[in-house]
Amino acid sequence: MSDLPTADALLDTAAGEPWPAMPLERAAALVGEYRWIESALFAMLGTWVSDMPIAGVQVHLDSQSMRHAWHAELWGDRLPVLNGVDPDALTKPSAATVALFAALDGVEPPTEGPGSTWPPADRPSAPRPGALPRLAGLYRVVLPRLVTSYTRHLRVVAPVADGPLRRALRLVLNDEVEDWLAGERLVQRLMTRPHDVAAAYEFQRHLESVAVAAGAHSGLVDLPGWVPAD
Repeated sequence: MSDLPTADALLDTAAGEPWPAMPLERAAALVGEYRWIESALFAMLGTWVSDMPIAGVQVHLDSQSMRHAWHAELWGDRLPVLNGVDPDALTKPSAATVALFAALDGVEPPTEGPGSTWPPADRPSAPRPGALPRLAGLYRVVLPRLVTSYTRHLRVVAPVADGPLRRALRLVLNDEVEDWLAGERLVQRLMTRPHDVAAAYEFQRHLESVAVAAGAHSGLVDLPGWVPAD
């Protein structure tokens, strides 16, 4: 995957014609889902640290986990204030997001609607996928989709009216692209046998199938008014 973009290149291409001001409720839903995703990544990578067999991978994941924790705090600070609405009630995922995160950790997606916690309380006891497939799924499915969503949002957000949100998007997007590139380098170093390649790609296929079946389009978090042929 030598054609991965740089952070600067994505930030440059994110400039575009801003949309009309987004309704406050829709903006809150977007930021709330971003907060949920970053919180889930923080928690998930933190648990992965203990069962990854290589010390260097543990250090890598611990560092990225803490960065996702900071992103979650940043999005929490950017949640719009709505009268009578608890900010925590806005921190919830879409069906596609909760299904993808469940599958990434080896859990069958829940059949009921998504809630504000993850993993599901009734998660089965099946073993997690191997370390390499999980890393490949994170860096070849989840983060690329998240980067796509952040890039789309940054492309249309109003530079002046939504200045704080724009700054947050640029900060987080820069971090996510750096983490994506670092993770891809890690995955390539760890794939040393044909079996490794097959296991990684089979798990990627599974994750994409889960995400698409749950309603994901391009990216992970849809913007209002998005159409496939942008």
